[in-house]
Amino acid sequence: MRLRGTVCLLMFLTSVVIVEGQNEGITIGVIADCQYCSDPGSGVRKYAKSEKKLSECVHHFNSLELSYVIHLGDFIDRDFESFGVVKPIFDSLEAPSYHVLGNHDFSVADKYKGAVPALLNIPSRYNFFDLRDWRFIILDGNDLSFHAYPEGSEKFNLSKEYYDSRDLDAPKWNGAIGDEQIHWLRDRLEEAEKMGQHVMLYCHFPVFPNNIHNLWNAENLVDLLSQYDCVKAYVNGHNHEGNYSAYHDIHFLTLKGMVDTELTSYAIFKLSADTIEVKGFGRETDRLLKIR
Repeated sequence: MRLRGTVCLLMFLTSVVIVEGQNEGITIGVIADCQYCSDPGSGVRKYAKSEKKLSECVHHFNSLELSYVIHLGDFIDRDFESFGVVKPIFDSLEAPSYHVLGNHDFSVADKYKGAVPALLNIPSRYNFFDLRDWRFIILDGNDLSFHAYPEGSEKFNLSKEYYDSRDLDAPKWNGAIGDEQIHWLRDRLEEAEKMGQHVMLYCHFPVFPNNIHNLWNAENLVDLLSQYDCVKAYVNGHNHEGNYSAYHDIHFLTLKGMVDTELTSYAIFKLSADTIEVKGFGRETDRLLKIR
């Protein structure tokens, strides 16, 4: 049964432990960059085809017993009305479902930017939930962003000041995690370390290895994560080609974008005591990641 409305809010706003049986694994449906709009697209991007790809993916997920499903950002490519096409499809998932905010999710008129998180049932732009011995942390890589806020607003100006003051030579379609969120993240990792939990983080933007798509402050985030033995994986989208590397026993996995090519792309993660098994569908790659 889906978690919706008040129940979903409570799950986000408090640390909720879901018990599904001591010996059962955690199985997660993961999608990156559906990136739908009505434009057929040119080249590798097939925007309009994402409606059908997402429908087929949700139908598959609904045939399985999943702990939850998460979309890793860029649910749409542009235009606020695009949400009206793909949101009902995603909302038909039978498992609990979550969204990570991507840069393209804010490729809407300025008057709609503030409405995007609530539309996607996101009560807080960064948060966490606990599932047995795992903590899942959802980060907001648009905390500092040229896309996420109306031009001339306080947050837009703060983002511009951040970018200009550091003389960044990085694409403006990336973003950064601000100091307040970094402090919040450190507190969540400290708690997880004390409780003996494993941690998996989700963000739209990659942080490792070095890549043009990375967060503006990717190095700072990797330095922070590598201080905690509890951190086992960081999973993201944004780079539609996909990517993988490991550092300090942390798996940094970029999923391929569903929107690219005629072929779909998504994955199912199966978490056990010592492995993260990634079963890819379409263009996504199968992986067996060891937990140390």
